[in-house]
Amino acid sequence: MRFLPTLAKGIGIAAIAAAMLSAASAEKVLRVVPHADLKNVDPIWTTAYITRNHGYMVYDTLFGVNEQGEVQPQMIDTYSLSDDKLTWTFTLRDGLKWHDGDPVTTADIIPSIERWGKRDGAGQKLMDLTAEMKAVDAKTFTLTLKEPYGFVLDSLGKISSNTPFMMKKKYAEVDAFTQVTEIVGSGPFKFVQDEWVPGSKVVYVKNEDYVPRSEPASGAAGGKVVKVDRVEWVYIPDPATTMNALQNGEVDYWETPAPDMLPLMRTNDNLVIKVIDPLGTQGWLRMNHLHAPFDNPKVRKAILMAVQQETYLQAIVGDPAFYRTCKAYYMCGSPNETTAGDMGYLEGNMDAAKKILEEEGVVGHKIVLMQPTDIPLLSSASLVTAQMLRDLGFDVEMQAMDWSTLTSRRAEKKAIADGGWNVFHTYATGADAQTPVTNIGTSAGGVERAWFGWPTDAKVEQLRDDWAKEGDLAKRSKITDALQARLFEVVPFVNYGQWYQPVAWRKGLTGVLLAPVPFFWNIEVPDK
Repeated sequence: MRFLPTLAKGIGIAAIAAAMLSAASAEKVLRVVPHADLKNVDPIWTTAYITRNHGYMVYDTLFGVNEQGEVQPQMIDTYSLSDDKLTWTFTLRDGLKWHDGDPVTTADIIPSIERWGKRDGAGQKLMDLTAEMKAVDAKTFTLTLKEPYGFVLDSLGKISSNTPFMMKKKYAEVDAFTQVTEIVGSGPFKFVQDEWVPGSKVVYVKNEDYVPRSEPASGAAGGKVVKVDRVEWVYIPDPATTMNALQNGEVDYWETPAPDMLPLMRTNDNLVIKVIDPLGTQGWLRMNHLHAPFDNPKVRKAILMAVQQETYLQAIVGDPAFYRTCKAYYMCGSPNETTAGDMGYLEGNMDAAKKILEEEGVVGHKIVLMQPTDIPLLSSASLVTAQMLRDLGFDVEMQAMDWSTLTSRRAEKKAIADGGWNVFHTYATGADAQTPVTNIGTSAGGVERAWFGWPTDAKVEQLRDDWAKEGDLAKRSKITDALQARLFEVVPFVNYGQWYQPVAWRKGLTGVLLAPVPFFWNIEVPDK
């Protein structure tokens, strides 16, 4: 009889072990191949889309934009505007908690808005017009304007970089030009710091304490209901390896399938290939305005003349069904589409460009071009630009690096001889690029306010202000025309075309939301 307790104990351990094994096997894991490696984790410090995507996993926003482009409350329960159109009152909804268990309060929200307002173009405009923000109590705060402004909710609900993510007070008070490295959000997922392997894998787990809104999920709005236990971002820089992993069921979702692999992938009935961002994407050839030769607007205009969009789009996309040429700084197909001021730009006029460069005495100048080799689209665009610059007579030094390294280095203002840069390529979704308020690439506020590359032009900034404050649509359209014409003169960046990026996932995976940002709540994974 004395052996029975031992036997019973043994049976108990076996049962527990079996239960644990069963639970582990039942765990729902969504495996995603993102477009880039995650190295920088502060979505206010950088506009990099991989960091923005990380932000949506772990942080929450006051407002969200739904599939129809409408701004909807997210962390906010109720809000109102005073009769004089100057004071907004916002009240947080119940159940908001930080990942460490502390409640979210207005003491966190106000510095979060202020920090975002130092880096983002729309945030800067909003802060310029804000007289004060103050807490009424732990859940209610007011934002008082200096004058009526029609883009308050649009700014606070900005869906893409820099998205106004709310941070805990301790982190929100960190200088906006210094990275926050510790992740304590209030969003639907928790970041598993111990399992983060830069260059390999990022892990998120479901936040069991998160209280979703009751509305159906739609874009960045509605209920952020997490239907998996764990999301793993598996970084695979080689497209062929990624395609094979997706086809074999080793991963579930590929954010940016390589264009040259789409025809083969379409023959696989087990894959879904779909464009989930109807607004499209705009390519940016960004020059450094601080250093020669691109500190000279005439030299930048020569590049604007020399670029032929069709050449870039063929190289980076290939299939005309997924791209279009577009000279509008604020996106073709948007209400702000215009080519006012066009003088035959973006049509590959090499002779006119060479003439300007010879007159300005910059032929033979060394150009440092940063090439992100792990993003095929941007790597290909870099190769096109390198050849164009060489054909124009420049001495081009291509410096290969991964995208995460580039996003850190592009923040450096140092001289070229000290490790600085002249040119890099990126892109912006239509959500970012379609208005003068949201398109940070057209900001010309110099080293204090402009995006990396740091263009400076008082007239551009005045026109952007005028556009933001103008409520009459006809008058605003005239301002857009004037702004586009001025941008052709200043050339903050060169638009190398517009395209539509499909996403690929395993058949059976459901709940993928239509939006310019990949969201991973609402998704259900099929059984393996």
